[in-house]
Amino acid sequence: MLEHHLQRSIVYRLALSHEVRFSDLKPDTVENKLFTYHLKKVMAAGLVTKGEDGLYSLTPQGRRLGVRVLDKQQALVDRAESVLFLIVRRKADGAWLLYRRKTHPLIDKVGFMHATPTSVAESSVVAHQTLLEKTGLTGDFTVLGGGYFRVYNGKALESFTHFTLLTCEDAQGELIQNDEYAEYYWQHDPDFADPAMLPNMPTLADLYGRGGNFFVERVFHV
Repeated sequence: MLEHHLQRSIVYRLALSHEVRFSDLKPDTVENKLFTYHLKKVMAAGLVTKGEDGLYSLTPQGRRLGVRVLDKQQALVDRAESVLFLIVRRKADGAWLLYRRKTHPLIDKVGFMHATPTSVAESSVVAHQTLLEKTGLTGDFTVLGGGYFRVYNGKALESFTHFTLLTCEDAQGELIQNDEYAEYYWQHDPDFADPAMLPNMPTLADLYGRGGNFFVERVFHV
């Protein structure tokens, strides 16, 4: 989110119009110098642009944010985090690539590798790039399905994810550690129900075993 309420108000105002003059965009109670400072901030952030006619409007990035710029931080916390879960296996011996978390939520738990989807590349491409960058391994990925996972610690929501599950059956190369937030390793015949595993692991392993074309919603407790 933008750091100042004036910056958020600029984006919000422009989200309600096609183009706006400086005099119409600036509140009467705000000094020109102060307002110009914050206007330059949102322009530098790539959210607002100024046309040759002197009118201000939102960039494509600003339009995607739109009126949601005024959403409270709690509203953002309550939204699902979008994530790609990557099941990676070594073709030579069928070993599974696992990782141990070094950060919250669910620090020290073991799970499958994950990646963050982007708007500029297909999920399979993002998965391939993430695998290479974080582990030095290469391989092709196939999308199996997706859904929602909610993880509770008692009555408190620990994590909420909108996930896509991908698999790589032919990982190749030498495993390296290039992720400060995780420790990766190969394991044969892992026990996905082990308490050390992330609570979604048995479900992910089961979905993997079933094959593709699924959408599920599951609730887990730790």
